[in-house]
This record gives sequence, C-alpha cells and structure tokens, in this order.
Amino acid sequence: MRFAVTVRVAARLLGLLAAASSAGCGLNRELARQADLAVAAEQPREIDCDRADRCAIESPYRELVERARADSRPEAPVHYVNVLEVGEDSLLLRVHLIRAARRSIDLQTFIWAQDDAGWLVLDELVAAARRGVKVRVLADQLFSLDNIDWLARIARAHANLEFRLYNPTFDEAVTQPLEFAAGLVCCFSRFNQRMHNKLLLVDGEIGIAGGRNVENRYFDWDTEFDYRDRDVLVLGPPAGAEMQASFEQFWRHPRSTPLTRLNDVNRRLVSDDGEVRGLPLPESVDLARIESLRSRATDAGYVRAHFAAEALRTGRVDYFSDSPDKAQRPDDPAQAELTQRIVDLLRAAREQVVFETPYLVLSPRARQVFRELYRRKPRVPVVVSTNSLAATDAFYVYALSYKYKKRYLKRYGFQIHEFKPFPADAADFVRGYAALGGGENEGRYQRYGRAPLKREGVRLGLHAKSIVIDDRVSLIGSHNFDPRSDDLNTESGFIIHDRVVAGRVRAAIQRNAEPQNAWTIAQRPPRGPKLIRKLNNIVATASTALPLFDVWPFRYATSYELKPGCRPLPPQDPGFQDCYLDVGDFPEVDLPLKTIYTRIVTAFGAGLVGIL
Repeated sequence: MRFAVTVRVAARLLGLLAAASSAGCGLNRELARQADLAVAAEQPREIDCDRADRCAIESPYRELVERARADSRPEAPVHYVNVLEVGEDSLLLRVHLIRAARRSIDLQTFIWAQDDAGWLVLDELVAAARRGVKVRVLADQLFSLDNIDWLARIARAHANLEFRLYNPTFDEAVTQPLEFAAGLVCCFSRFNQRMHNKLLLVDGEIGIAGGRNVENRYFDWDTEFDYRDRDVLVLGPPAGAEMQASFEQFWRHPRSTPLTRLNDVNRRLVSDDGEVRGLPLPESVDLARIESLRSRATDAGYVRAHFAAEALRTGRVDYFSDSPDKAQRPDDPAQAELTQRIVDLLRAAREQVVFETPYLVLSPRARQVFRELYRRKPRVPVVVSTNSLAATDAFYVYALSYKYKKRYLKRYGFQIHEFKPFPADAADFVRGYAALGGGENEGRYQRYGRAPLKREGVRLGLHAKSIVIDDRVSLIGSHNFDPRSDDLNTESGFIIHDRVVAGRVRAAIQRNAEPQNAWTIAQRPPRGPKLIRKLNNIVATASTALPLFDVWPFRYATSYELKPGCRPLPPQDPGFQDCYLDVGDFPEVDLPLKTIYTRIVTAFGAGLVGIL
C-alpha cells in the first residue's frame, strides 16, 4: 500500500512537471469563457449612490490634498506625511481612506489572509465598489486567499471590483503542496519571483506603503504573534503620480491574472449557481473589535485629531518601485530602481546609518557598500536593529545571520541589537497589548510555533524595513536589504527627504534597539591562553568562510543583557563587559531542537542565501 501511494505521488508530480513544461497551455480556455459569461450574468452593476462624490465620508486629508496641490511647484514639491508605527492605526487609516474614496482605489499586496483584517478590508472594498468607486486589487498569488469559495465570491461581487493574482502557479489560484514542489523543480526562477510590493492608493492622490500586508498580525490583531512594523501615509501630487504609474505597470503586466483566468476559480464559478452572496465571516471573528475600528475610522474628528493634524508637511518625497520584469532582466539597472536607489543613498552617507530589517542576511551589493563605509576616514557608524531567534518568524534565515555575526561586527563595524519577543515597551508598540494577554504574567495564549519560548504571551517580532541616513533622508518600504529583495522579488517604498521625518524614524528604530527591548550583540570576552584564542579565531574565521561545514562550535559573538543600574554602552567601550551580562546565543528560546536546527542551517545552508 505504501509503495502504491508513493508511485501515485511520483506520478502526480511528474504529471505536474509535464504540464508545467508546456508553458502557456495550462489555461482551460473553454472553462474561462464559461466563467466570464457566468460572472457577467451574476455581477451586480447597480450603484448605491447617485452623488458625484460617490457618497464618500468626510476626510480631513482632503484639505491637505488641496493644500499640497495648491502649494506644490515642480522645483519645490509639497507633501504631507504620517509615519505609522502602530499596526491598528495603520488599519484604521486604510478603512478611513477606502470610505473616503471618490473615484478609485488601487491595492497591491504580497499577503492577503482570510482572517478578521483580511475580511474587513475586502468588505470595505466591496462596499466602495457598490457606491460607484472603481476598485482594483492585485495580490501575489502564493500567499494570498487560498480559499476558492472566497475568490469565486470576489469575482462576482460587483462590476466595479476587479481582483487579480500575480504570477499564479500552473494557472491556478491555490498552490497545492505537490504543485509547490513541482514549481520549484520545473520553473525555479519564475516560481521564486514574487511581487513583494505593498500599496494602498486612493483617488491617485493619497497612498499608504511600507512593510504591512493584509493580515491580523500586521495590525496588532493576532493573539499569538504580532509584527512591529512601519509604513507611511503620503499625499501630494508628485508622489501620487509615481504611485499611480507603478500600480499601472504591475496591473497591465502579463503575470497579473484575472480570477476568471484561473482554472480552480473557474470551476467553482461555472459549477456554482451564484445564489450565495457576500464574503463568509472568518472563524472566531471578533465583530466587536471590527465595529469599534470602523466607528473611529468614520469619525472625521477622531481622524483629524489623531492623524491628519499630526501629518508633517515635507518637500521632496519619492515613491520607487522595481519593475515587474526585474528578475528576467537582472543586468538592466532600470529594472531594479529601488535597489539602486538604496545603494546610492548608502554611498552618500557621511555621519551615520541607522537601519532596521527583520532578516540580517545581506546581499552582495549591500556587503560591498557597508565595507566601503567601514573603511572610510572618518568611519561611518552603522546601527542595526533586527530580530533575535526568539522573535523571528524565519529561524532558517536567522541561522545564516548567526553564521556571519563576526563579519558584521569586525568587517562592517555594525552595532547590532536583536529584538526581544517580549519587549518592555510592548504596550506602546501594540495598542491594547495587555488586553491581548501580552506580558510576562498574562500567558493565556499558546506559544507561537516558530521558536517556542520560555514564557507565554503575545509575542512580537520585527517586520519593519527602514533606513535613516545622516538624519536627513529616510527610506521606508518593503525591501529587506537581502539577496531575495535585491534579485528576485519586486519591492517598493518611499524615500523622504526631510530631517524631521528622518529624526522620528531614527528615534523609533533606536527605541526598538534600547536595552529593555533588545539584546546587544558583541564579541565574547577573551578566555584561555593567548595561543588557544588565536587558534580558535583562525579556525572560526575559516569555518565561516566555507559554503558548507561551518560546524565550529565556538562562535565569535553572543547576546548581552544590560545589568540593572548600568547605563547603555557601545560594545567597544572598555566598561562594556562590566555592565552587560552574557545571556547566550539564543536567549528566551526553550526548545533544544530549535537550537540544533539553527546550528544545522548555519553549517550547511550558506548556498541558500540567495533565495531565503
């Protein structure tokens, strides 16, 4: 029996590989034609509103749009900016802007989950379409809405709502495990190229972009694991036009596939009688929380007081996005515009670079730039905020960061701070953290499965991707500054040329790196005879340089906790060892096997750097 199952699995995989080898022949065109007819017959076309403004709610951001439009000049652009550090604030503003839309809504995302946040945003978009707003959604296929019932309902929700999936596997919306394996084997390059962009653009004038996808954990709504993330609301004519041009480029690309061109969705559309309308509520939906957010999002006074009144008037703001053809034309610098802009900004640094990334695995370009900054006279200091193993959502990526700690500290001069899973300032980072069960003594939720910890509660992990250079320019976007972001994924983000904005972003990053919220990474204190120390150093350096078999157990650096009564010190300070306690390589991690897995990936995983 077991042999027969194995044969069937192998046959299925071979069949998928054969289907994949005949690119362009996977779509069932007759089924697509029938689905188009079914959708055309079932889609509502009635409009709920006959007003010119499509019954949009009052928004204080309209006043700022008018002010920016009136004051902008080609040589002196005007923008207004809100840096959004708190997840629920970011979701609230998304709902507010969707309800304030008068003409169009364009939304682009890497992940769209079928949870409370995913349902809420979809429900709001359908409502906007029904009142006459043109709504377009483009989501990367691999990690978005793997429920055919939801997608079929979206396809026929309203004539004003168009929903497309980017780069689908085998002309289907949902990738099954065998298809995932087949995609890796048959068409590795295309399968790995994902649209990592995140953008909400309303009326071509007001946009939110950064690191957040459409899922509870990006908006502080998950009861096990939430992200400490960052995005930005920007309005103003120049940046608005750049956001619109970027979205249009992706929307028109051949890889952006309408739902009626996906075989699994088509089968549901053709077989379903269309009687079931609306989106099903997620399991265990928290309707009280949703309605509370909706109430605040539609209150113009609340939005004015908490957000619009706090918007910073700035000058130049650039929105950059890689081309959809980036991975297919790696030698064309025009295809990787955002990546090249990051390199240029870093090379222009003179005083300090502060950067935050969830995954400290640097691309070859980034390594070269940071070597240059370290060798300069005077040297440009680099402060890094990233995840610890206990806080990360990808232990295998952390394992490669762990492998290169010595390189980061000695060759690039990084001051590395690794975010704690239960930071002391969590109540400020996540609104309502204590009510969710956060904190040391409120562990009423299960531990998150990526790296079980020594205590329970709502765990936090960094997901923000930001750079601040010389306190004059800041970059906030989706780019992780790693090989995948450089070479495979398309990325997007804002570059803001403003000292006040830069100061605020730097302060937020540095707060994440403060001792109550992060461990400091530093060299282990020298121990043993000098000759033994030198020998260990030579062997460890050689082991790290190998692509495989980096199994030397004595690592150069470890994690440190600030002792009570001491003030924070940089690792190179002579008094550092007296004021910091060595807490081991993987503090807070409670599962020995996780440490073993991490060591294994460190030893044998260097060849995977380009795709992780």
